[in-house]
Amino acid sequence: MALSVLGHGPDAEDAVQDATLIALRRIGDVRQADSVGAWLRTIVRNVCRSRLRSAATTTPLPDLAVPAAGTSPEQLIDQHAMRDWLWRAIDELTPTLCMTVMLRHFSPRTPSYHQIAALYGVPVGTVRSRLSEARAKLIEAMATTADTAHDDDAALTRASAREAAEILAAAEQGRFAELTAERWTPDVAYYRGRQRVGGRDFLIRGMASDLEAGVRQQFRIAVTSRDTTIWEMDLVNPPDKPGHCPPAVAWLMSMRNGLMHQLRLFHAPAG
Repeated sequence: MALSVLGHGPDAEDAVQDATLIALRRIGDVRQADSVGAWLRTIVRNVCRSRLRSAATTTPLPDLAVPAAGTSPEQLIDQHAMRDWLWRAIDELTPTLCMTVMLRHFSPRTPSYHQIAALYGVPVGTVRSRLSEARAKLIEAMATTADTAHDDDAALTRASAREAAEILAAAEQGRFAELTAERWTPDVAYYRGRQRVGGRDFLIRGMASDLEAGVRQQFRIAVTSRDTTIWEMDLVNPPDKPGHCPPAVAWLMSMRNGLMHQLRLFHAPAG
C-alpha cells in the first residue's frame, strides 16, 4: 500500500513505521480479528496521503486524553492502559532515541527531519536511522513489558506541567535562579547541536534578558517520559517589537535523577 502511494524510498518505509505506532495506539479499536488486514491498510493509506498533503511530512499521533463520544468505561480503561504501556516502552529507549521519537511523534509542533538534525548537529540520515532503530526497539520493549505494571503517564505529565508553570512564575517573580538551583543538576548544560555553549549562569542570564526585553513565555503542553521532557511554550513579544522572537519555543530536556541535566531549545518558525 505504501509503495503504491509513495513509491520506493525512505518515505514509504517511514510511512509504514508511523502506521505501526498508530496501530499500536489504536489496537483497542479492533473488535474482529478478520478485519485487521483492512484496518491496517486504511491506516497506512491515510498516513501516506497525509505525507503527500504535508510539506513537513508529519503524522502526529492522536491524543487519547480526550475520549470520543460514546466511549464506554471499559474502552477508556483500555485506552489509558495502552498509553501507559507505550510510554513504559519509550522509557526503555536510550535518551537519544527517546528524544527523537518524542519530537517526531508526540511534540505538537513536530519538527521535521532537517530541524531535528540541526538540533543535534547530525546528518538527516542519522535522524532517519535513529527513528528506525527506535521504532524497532519500541516493538521489542512493548513485547517484553506486556505483563508488567506501568506508571500513570497522565499523572507524570500533569506533574511536569505544574513544574513548567512554577518555573515561569518564578522567573516573573525574580526567583528563577533560586528555583532552578533546586531543579537543575549543578552541571546542567545548554547545547546547540553538539556544542555545549553554557551552563546554569548562561541560562539564567538568557531568561533575564528575555524578560528585560518584554518577552514572556506562556506554557502550552508537556510531553514527558522518565528521563526526557518537552515543554512547549508560546512566546509573547512586546507590542513595540512584535518580531523580537519566534512565535514559540520548545524546551527539550534530558533529565538525571529527576533534575534537568541538558537543555536544547527548538524555536518554531513563523506560520
